[in-house]
Amino acid sequence: MVVVQFAQCAWHNHLMRRTTPAFLVGASILALPWHVADVAAADLAVPLRAEVQVSVCSALRDVVKALGLRKAGPVTTTWLFDDAALSLYRRGLRLRLRVDVRDADLTLKVADQDCAQIPEGAIPAGQGKCEFDLHGTAMAGAVSLSWPLPRDRAEALVAGKVRVEDALSSAQSRYLREVVRGDPLPAALLVLGPLSISSRRAADRTYALDTTTLPDGNQYLELTRKVPVADAQQVRHRIEQELALAGVELCADQSGQAGIKLRKLLPH
Repeated sequence: MVVVQFAQCAWHNHLMRRTTPAFLVGASILALPWHVADVAAADLAVPLRAEVQVSVCSALRDVVKALGLRKAGPVTTTWLFDDAALSLYRRGLRLRLRVDVRDADLTLKVADQDCAQIPEGAIPAGQGKCEFDLHGTAMAGAVSLSWPLPRDRAEALVAGKVRVEDALSSAQSRYLREVVRGDPLPAALLVLGPLSISSRRAADRTYALDTTTLPDGNQYLELTRKVPVADAQQVRHRIEQELALAGVELCADQSGQAGIKLRKLLPH
Protein backbone atom coordinates (compact mmCIF):
# COMPACT_ATOMS: atom_id res chain seq x y z
CA MET A 1 0.00 0.00 0.00
CA VAL A 2 1.28 3.43 -0.93
CA VAL A 3 0.52 6.16 1.62
CA VAL A 4 0.42 9.81 0.58
CA GLN A 5 0.53 12.67 3.05
CA PHE A 6 -0.93 15.99 1.85
CA ALA A 7 0.79 18.75 3.85
CA GLN A 8 0.02 22.44 3.68
CA CYS A 9 1.92 25.36 5.24
CA ALA A 10 0.96 29.00 5.77
CA TRP A 11 1.94 32.39 7.16
CA HIS A 12 -0.71 34.28 9.17
CA ASN A 13 -0.38 37.80 7.68
CA HIS A 14 -0.51 40.79 10.00
CA LEU A 15 -2.42 42.66 7.28
CA MET A 16 -5.46 40.72 8.46
CA ARG A 17 -5.83 43.50 11.04
CA ARG A 18 -6.20 46.05 8.27
CA THR A 19 -8.31 44.09 5.79
CA THR A 20 -10.66 42.12 8.07
CA PRO A 21 -13.36 43.58 10.34
CA ALA A 22 -12.57 43.18 14.04
CA PHE A 23 -15.56 40.95 14.75
CA LEU A 24 -14.46 38.51 12.01
CA VAL A 25 -10.89 38.42 13.37
CA GLY A 26 -12.24 37.57 16.81
CA ALA A 27 -14.49 34.87 15.39
CA SER A 28 -11.60 33.25 13.53
CA ILE A 29 -9.51 33.17 16.71
CA LEU A 30 -12.32 31.57 18.70
CA ALA A 31 -12.54 28.82 16.11
CA LEU A 32 -8.90 27.81 16.65
CA PRO A 33 -7.63 25.16 19.11
CA TRP A 34 -6.69 26.82 22.45
CA HIS A 35 -2.93 26.66 21.93
CA VAL A 36 -3.24 28.21 18.47
CA ALA A 37 -5.75 30.82 19.67
CA ASP A 38 -3.37 31.93 22.43
CA VAL A 39 -0.72 32.82 19.87
CA ALA A 40 -3.13 34.52 17.48
CA ALA A 41 -4.83 36.50 20.25
CA ALA A 42 -1.50 37.56 21.76
CA ASP A 43 -0.17 39.05 18.53
CA LEU A 44 -1.77 38.75 15.11
CA ALA A 45 1.49 40.06 13.61
CA VAL A 46 3.30 36.82 14.54
CA PRO A 47 3.76 34.83 11.32
CA LEU A 48 2.21 31.41 12.02
CA ARG A 49 2.38 28.41 9.73
CA ALA A 50 0.13 25.36 9.68
CA GLU A 51 1.05 22.08 8.04
CA VAL A 52 -2.11 20.19 7.13
CA GLN A 53 -1.50 16.50 6.44
CA VAL A 54 -4.06 14.33 4.69
CA SER A 55 -3.01 10.71 4.09
CA VAL A 56 -4.36 9.00 0.98
CA CYS A 57 -3.94 5.46 -0.32
CA SER A 58 -3.47 5.41 -4.10
CA ALA A 59 -0.65 4.28 -6.37
CA LEU A 60 1.99 6.95 -6.99
CA ARG A 61 1.50 6.86 -10.76
CA ASP A 62 -2.23 7.49 -10.30
CA VAL A 63 -1.62 10.45 -7.96
CA VAL A 64 0.94 11.99 -10.35
CA LYS A 65 -1.48 11.67 -13.27
CA ALA A 66 -4.52 12.89 -11.36
CA LEU A 67 -2.76 15.99 -10.01
CA GLY A 68 -0.60 16.74 -13.08
CA LEU A 69 2.69 16.69 -11.20
CA ARG A 70 6.15 17.36 -12.68
CA LYS A 71 9.59 16.29 -11.44
CA ALA A 72 11.66 18.96 -9.71
CA GLY A 73 14.68 19.16 -7.45
CA PRO A 74 17.53 16.75 -6.63
CA VAL A 75 17.10 13.45 -4.79
CA THR A 76 18.08 13.61 -1.11
CA THR A 77 19.16 10.77 1.15
CA THR A 78 17.92 10.75 4.74
CA TRP A 79 18.75 8.81 7.91
CA LEU A 80 16.77 8.82 11.16
CA PHE A 81 18.17 8.14 14.65
CA ASP A 82 16.39 6.29 17.47
CA ASP A 83 16.87 3.22 19.66
CA ALA A 84 15.24 -0.18 19.26
CA ALA A 85 12.34 0.84 21.54
CA LEU A 86 11.81 4.10 19.60
CA SER A 87 12.29 6.01 22.85
CA LEU A 88 12.83 9.34 21.09
CA TYR A 89 9.71 9.00 18.96
CA ARG A 90 7.62 8.07 22.00
CA ARG A 91 8.82 11.28 23.68
CA GLY A 92 7.90 13.36 20.65
CA LEU A 93 11.49 13.72 19.40
CA ARG A 94 12.89 13.05 15.94
CA LEU A 95 16.48 13.30 14.75
CA ARG A 96 17.06 13.40 10.99
CA LEU A 97 20.19 13.66 8.85
CA ARG A 98 19.53 14.81 5.29
CA VAL A 99 22.16 14.77 2.52
CA ASP A 100 21.88 15.91 -1.10
CA VAL A 101 24.43 16.50 -3.85
CA ARG A 102 25.67 19.71 -2.20
CA ASP A 103 24.64 19.94 1.44
CA ALA A 104 24.01 17.98 4.64
CA ASP A 105 22.03 19.02 7.70
CA LEU A 106 21.02 17.50 11.02
CA THR A 107 17.51 18.37 12.26
CA LEU A 108 15.91 17.98 15.67
CA LYS A 109 12.10 18.06 15.62
CA VAL A 110 10.15 18.33 18.89
CA ALA A 111 6.39 17.66 18.82
CA ASP A 112 3.65 19.09 21.04
CA GLN A 113 5.30 22.47 21.64
CA ASP A 114 3.40 25.64 22.57
CA CYS A 115 4.70 28.18 20.06
CA ALA A 116 3.54 31.02 22.35
CA GLN A 117 5.68 29.80 25.24
CA ILE A 118 9.05 29.08 23.59
CA PRO A 119 11.78 30.62 25.81
CA GLU A 120 13.46 33.68 24.33
CA GLY A 121 16.58 32.71 22.38
CA ALA A 122 15.70 29.01 22.31
CA ILE A 123 15.36 29.15 18.50
CA PRO A 124 18.25 31.28 17.13
CA ALA A 125 17.52 33.26 13.97
CA GLY A 126 18.04 31.17 10.87
CA GLN A 127 18.38 27.89 12.77
CA GLY A 128 14.79 26.83 13.30
CA LYS A 129 11.08 27.53 13.57
CA CYS A 130 7.92 26.69 15.50
CA GLU A 131 4.88 25.85 13.41
CA PHE A 132 1.66 23.87 13.75
CA ASP A 133 1.06 20.35 12.43
CA LEU A 134 -2.50 19.29 11.62
CA HIS A 135 -3.20 15.54 11.46
CA GLY A 136 -6.89 14.90 10.84
CA THR A 137 -8.60 17.32 13.23
CA ALA A 138 -5.75 17.43 15.80
CA MET A 139 -3.41 20.44 15.66
CA ALA A 140 -0.26 20.88 17.78
CA GLY A 141 2.89 23.00 17.68
CA ALA A 142 6.25 21.57 16.68
CA VAL A 143 9.77 23.02 16.89
CA SER A 144 12.40 22.22 14.25
CA LEU A 145 16.08 23.10 14.72
CA SER A 146 18.51 22.44 11.86
CA TRP A 147 22.30 22.53 11.69
CA PRO A 148 24.50 22.23 8.57
CA LEU A 149 27.20 19.55 8.65
CA PRO A 150 30.28 19.08 6.46
CA ARG A 151 29.89 16.07 4.18
CA ASP A 152 32.73 14.16 5.85
CA ARG A 153 31.18 14.68 9.29
CA ALA A 154 27.79 13.52 8.00
CA GLU A 155 29.41 10.39 6.58
CA ALA A 156 31.17 9.75 9.89
CA LEU A 157 27.85 10.13 11.71
CA VAL A 158 26.20 7.51 9.49
CA ALA A 159 29.19 5.19 9.90
CA GLY A 160 28.99 5.47 13.70
CA LYS A 161 32.37 7.18 13.99
CA VAL A 162 30.75 10.32 15.46
CA ARG A 163 28.11 10.24 18.21
CA VAL A 164 24.84 12.02 17.47
CA GLU A 165 25.14 14.15 20.62
CA ASP A 166 28.56 15.34 19.45
CA ALA A 167 27.12 16.40 16.07
CA LEU A 168 24.29 18.51 17.52
CA SER A 169 24.50 22.29 17.44
CA SER A 170 24.63 24.22 20.70
CA ALA A 171 21.03 25.36 20.11
CA GLN A 172 19.84 21.77 19.59
CA SER A 173 21.67 20.54 22.69
CA ARG A 174 20.35 23.44 24.76
CA TYR A 175 16.75 22.88 23.61
CA LEU A 176 16.97 19.20 24.55
CA ARG A 177 18.53 19.96 27.90
CA GLU A 178 16.65 23.06 29.05
CA VAL A 179 13.27 22.98 27.28
CA VAL A 180 12.50 19.33 26.59
CA ARG A 181 14.51 17.92 29.49
CA GLY A 182 15.51 15.21 27.04
CA ASP A 183 19.26 15.20 27.57
CA PRO A 184 21.17 12.91 27.44
CA LEU A 185 20.08 10.93 24.39
CA PRO A 186 19.64 7.13 24.63
CA ALA A 187 22.97 5.32 24.70
CA ALA A 188 22.19 2.83 21.92
CA LEU A 189 20.99 5.02 19.06
CA LEU A 190 20.52 3.23 15.74
CA VAL A 191 21.12 4.70 12.29
CA LEU A 192 17.84 3.99 10.47
CA GLY A 193 17.66 4.19 6.69
CA PRO A 194 18.58 5.32 4.19
CA LEU A 195 15.40 6.87 2.88
CA SER A 196 15.39 8.30 -0.63
CA ILE A 197 13.35 11.50 -1.08
CA SER A 198 12.47 12.98 -4.47
CA SER A 199 10.25 15.95 -5.27
CA ARG A 200 7.55 16.76 -7.81
CA ARG A 201 5.67 20.03 -8.29
CA ALA A 202 2.28 20.99 -9.59
CA ALA A 203 2.26 22.76 -12.96
CA ASP A 204 1.22 26.03 -11.27
CA ARG A 205 3.88 25.47 -8.55
CA THR A 206 1.34 25.98 -5.75
CA TYR A 207 2.47 22.80 -4.00
CA ALA A 208 5.19 20.15 -4.08
CA LEU A 209 5.01 16.38 -3.67
CA ASP A 210 7.86 14.70 -1.78
CA THR A 211 8.15 10.96 -2.35
CA THR A 212 9.95 9.07 0.43
CA THR A 213 11.08 5.57 -0.50
CA LEU A 214 12.13 3.15 2.24
CA PRO A 215 14.77 0.43 1.68
CA ASP A 216 11.99 -2.17 1.32
CA GLY A 217 10.35 -0.16 -1.48
CA ASN A 218 7.42 1.21 0.52
CA GLN A 219 6.63 4.81 -0.37
CA TYR A 220 5.18 7.75 1.55
CA LEU A 221 4.24 10.97 -0.23
CA GLU A 222 3.64 14.45 1.16
CA LEU A 223 2.23 17.48 -0.66
CA THR A 224 3.02 20.92 0.80
CA ARG A 225 1.19 24.19 0.25
CA LYS A 226 0.87 27.54 2.06
CA VAL A 227 -2.44 28.46 3.76
CA PRO A 228 -3.38 30.77 6.65
CA VAL A 229 -3.22 28.89 9.95
CA ALA A 230 -6.75 30.01 10.86
CA ASP A 231 -8.02 28.34 7.68
CA ALA A 232 -6.23 25.02 8.23
CA GLN A 233 -9.30 22.93 9.11
CA GLN A 234 -11.34 24.41 6.28
CA VAL A 235 -8.49 23.85 3.82
CA ARG A 236 -8.09 20.25 5.02
CA HIS A 237 -11.75 19.62 4.31
CA ARG A 238 -11.47 21.22 0.87
CA ILE A 239 -8.37 19.15 0.04
CA GLU A 240 -10.17 15.94 0.96
CA GLN A 241 -13.04 16.91 -1.33
CA GLU A 242 -10.69 17.80 -4.21
CA LEU A 243 -8.72 14.57 -3.84
CA ALA A 244 -11.94 12.56 -3.84
CA LEU A 245 -13.07 14.31 -7.03
CA ALA A 246 -9.68 13.52 -8.61
CA GLY A 247 -10.14 9.84 -7.75
CA VAL A 248 -7.38 9.80 -5.10
CA GLU A 249 -8.34 7.46 -2.24
CA LEU A 250 -8.14 8.77 1.34
CA CYS A 251 -6.62 6.52 4.02
CA ALA A 252 -8.72 5.61 7.04
CA ASP A 253 -5.82 6.50 9.39
CA GLN A 254 -5.18 10.25 9.39
CA SER A 255 -2.95 10.35 12.48
CA GLY A 256 0.34 10.64 10.56
CA GLN A 257 2.86 8.10 9.28
CA ALA A 258 6.09 8.95 11.16
CA GLY A 259 5.76 6.04 13.56
CA ILE A 260 5.01 3.58 10.76
CA LYS A 261 8.13 4.64 8.87
CA LEU A 262 10.35 4.27 11.95
CA ARG A 263 9.00 0.83 12.80
CA LYS A 264 9.59 -0.36 9.22
CA LEU A 265 13.20 0.86 9.43
CA LEU A 266 14.01 -1.06 12.62
CA PRO A 267 16.24 -4.11 12.11
CA HIS A 268 14.41 -7.43 12.39
